[in-house]
Formats: sequence, C-alpha cells, structure tokens
Amino acid sequence: MDMILSVDPILTDIVWFVVVGFAVVGILLGGFKLGQRVRAKEPPPPDPESQPHLPNGGAVHEVREERDPVEIPESGLRPHEMQGYGNFGSTTSSHPDEVRAEREAGYKPVEGPGPHPQPGAPPDAGRGAHA
Repeated sequence: MDMILSVDPILTDIVWFVVVGFAVVGILLGGFKLGQRVRAKEPPPPDPESQPHLPNGGAVHEVREERDPVEIPESGLRPHEMQGYGNFGSTTSSHPDEVRAEREAGYKPVEGPGPHPQPGAPPDAGRGAHA
C-alpha cells in the first residue's frame, strides 16, 4: 500500500516557528543560568566598615581662584607650541574679585549684522527670536 503523506505548508511553518521559539527561549534561559553561576562565584560587596571615611578635620573644602588669562598670538598656536598641555603655566590673579565680576556680569548681545533672511521672508525677519 502506497500512502503519500501530505502536510499542509502552513502547518509546517507553524511547527518551525515553535521549534525556533523554544530554541531561543532555551538559549536565553541558559544565559541567565550562566550569569547566576558567575555571580555566585564573585566575592560579596564590601561592608560599610571597609569603605573610606571622612578625615578627622571633615570634608576637604574647594578652593576657588581666578586665573590670569594668557595672551595668545593672533596667528594662533600649533599643538607643539603649547606648553604644559594647554594651561600655559597660568598664574593666580592678583585681582580675583574684578575678574570674577567681569566674567559673571552677564550676557553680552551679539553685535553686527544678523543672519541673512530667507528668500520670501518678511522684512526684519533676519534675527528671529534673538532680535
């Protein structure tokens, strides 16, 4: 007796999706299990007593100082002409209050012509919200 088994192609596709799905789930579960084993072998987190403590004098206070600017030539500098990795060996300012007041004086508006207006824009539309 010859019997030809024919299976619907949709049923075959469903079976393959289920098999691949189980394979993906198995790989993910194996990864989680491996992570648990690795973490179980690690040492426990440090105790609070083994953490660093503040010194007897308390926290170290921040020192705020103003530095004098260094003059840079108009032609600019090349990297090999910079000394001290870009800090130029600057010195502490002899008048820090004036330097700080000048720096913190606020925003200085941009001078000069604004950006070019787009073609078809209304007059006085060059600066937009920054006018």
